[in-house]
Amino acid sequence: MKIVVLLKQTFDTEEKIVVTPEGVDERDAKFVINPYDEYALEEAIRQREKHGGQVIAVTCGPERSQDALRTALAIGADEAVRLDSGKLSDDSASVAAALAAVIEPLKPDLLLAGLFAVDSGSGSVALQAAERLGLPHASSAVKVDILTAAELMALPAAGETGPATGQNAERYALVERDVEGDTETVAIPLPALITAQQGLNEPRYPSLPNIMKAKRKPLRTLTVQELPEEASLAAAAPRTVRTQLLPPPPRAAGKRIPGSPAEQAASLVSLLQSEAKLL
Repeated sequence: MKIVVLLKQTFDTEEKIVVTPEGVDERDAKFVINPYDEYALEEAIRQREKHGGQVIAVTCGPERSQDALRTALAIGADEAVRLDSGKLSDDSASVAAALAAVIEPLKPDLLLAGLFAVDSGSGSVALQAAERLGLPHASSAVKVDILTAAELMALPAAGETGPATGQNAERYALVERDVEGDTETVAIPLPALITAQQGLNEPRYPSLPNIMKAKRKPLRTLTVQELPEEASLAAAAPRTVRTQLLPPPPRAAGKRIPGSPAEQAASLVSLLQSEAKLL
């Protein structure tokens, strides 16, 4: 199997984010692989260990994001590709169009990504890329099994697993996915996109020998100009623009409301109307 994993380099979740009029201050900040993408990478390596093949890590980001790819290579990815984001806006549609153009020639059997990135929280780039590639998808996966068509149809609940019945694919992903506190199981034909939810697995750490081996693994960089013309045009036409980034207002001091419970309730309602503008 050829498995492609979409990764994003994000702020360490323990970092204090400083917002300035010019944007987020990245000086001295620590960057890591987006935590949800770590689950996707670990699942890719586990599936390769079961079925053979290769794992390719792909990211879109500035030069510093190569550190995330080197970490992915040390963890177990076979090769990596960085799409330079220098000519791209942070619009999700533009990024998805560019990434889809990078992924298409790789012809993956399975595309994996994190459920969402902890910095933006949108969780839409992978889904938009899958739509452009014409891939079915299952989101928020907590368990993934790759089965042949015969293995799938031999399952007791084969008729209840979703869109597999009637498909002609050779292999399927049987995905147990989180649905707001419950789970459902679906089967989708490969190639497909699966996004990883927390609990899918326990990501491994890179060992020292693998860190040394990672230095010799291929890591190539692409620019938007190297993409097919259609993808370059789509990437150059953002659908959304961020005009301003502002920090949250300073937290005001608390207020103690005196009086009887009835007087306190009346005062609280008045404050919610006049100061908080919530009523």
